[in-house]
Amino acid sequence: MEEAAARIRSAAGSIAAPDAAAARSARERQRRLTKPPGALGRLEALAEQIASVTGRPRPRLDRRLLVVAAGDHGVAARGVSAYPQDVTAQMVANFLAGGAAINVLARHAGARVQVVDAGVRGPTPDDPALLRLRLGGATDDIAERPAMGRGLAERAVASGIALLDGERSRAGVDIVGCGEMGIGNSTAAAALVGAVTGQPARAVTGRGTGVDDAGYDRKLDAVERALSRHAAAGAHDGVGLLASLGGFEIGVLAGVYIGAAAGRVPAVVDGLIASAAALVAVEIAPACAPYLVAAHRSAEPGHGVALEQLGLDPLLDLGLRLGEGTGAALGIALCDAACRLLDEMATFDEARISGATGGARREA
Repeated sequence: MEEAAARIRSAAGSIAAPDAAAARSARERQRRLTKPPGALGRLEALAEQIASVTGRPRPRLDRRLLVVAAGDHGVAARGVSAYPQDVTAQMVANFLAGGAAINVLARHAGARVQVVDAGVRGPTPDDPALLRLRLGGATDDIAERPAMGRGLAERAVASGIALLDGERSRAGVDIVGCGEMGIGNSTAAAALVGAVTGQPARAVTGRGTGVDDAGYDRKLDAVERALSRHAAAGAHDGVGLLASLGGFEIGVLAGVYIGAAAGRVPAVVDGLIASAAALVAVEIAPACAPYLVAAHRSAEPGHGVALEQLGLDPLLDLGLRLGEGTGAALGIALCDAACRLLDEMATFDEARISGATGGARREA
């Protein structure tokens, strides 16, 4: 376990501050492009953020990766989801077959999908495209006891860091998006958000897969019990939070965020569960926060609370609540568009258009 802890410390300690010079260069180029100042709105600020985290004044995002981590949760036995736990393994098979929503949107965004069995209860396909971490069959019921031991939580985060490092070495990664699958994981995510922000269970708990009133009451009760147990137990550091309230897939995604920041790779955050993983990552390695881009605001109430805690302003608000990284795929497409505009648009001088520097005024 010490090896996992050492890997986390090394990655967290190697995260550099955003490159202010690259951001300044991108901002100056924006002012010279053939458009009125600020006419591309938040796309301009997005390109400047990506320039700062990559250290490249004109970044290109040609190598796009979506990590979809799957894990099962013991709390699902309390009837907190509208779907049976078998669906986790079945959806892993669907991801590998290319038939899920994330596959469609990843193709649209030109992104590779890496599916991860972080800890699925049922059997998953014997497919070389599946990264089989298998940290456990499922977490424990967080309403009664910690989700996992601290050593296992460290392994989950370290595995995410190793995943990103390996992808960068093999194929290169210019941008990564994070998504997940796991029946019961919106309950774990709500508990994590509540524990980090101090918000009560009702403020962070939504209906997830669409549970009825009775299911929602069971879910709310589970989150309340988990928060009460966690508050009494302590261990409020990032790894302790994950061990107490999280999931295997949440830990892996937290590691991906940390590894991305260590490699100067922008990381696009999906919905509630992916944002809970981002909270864990920032608790472990605060320096990774500037590397995060919020793709969207989901319909889950806890997601808005998590985004506020992270200081992230989402790019989209489409009422999504699917997970899988679907919002992240759309976010990657927007990040790519922002960087292409910065890099490929002509400047006033290049286009031989008269006007104030970076402005819209033209000579008659």
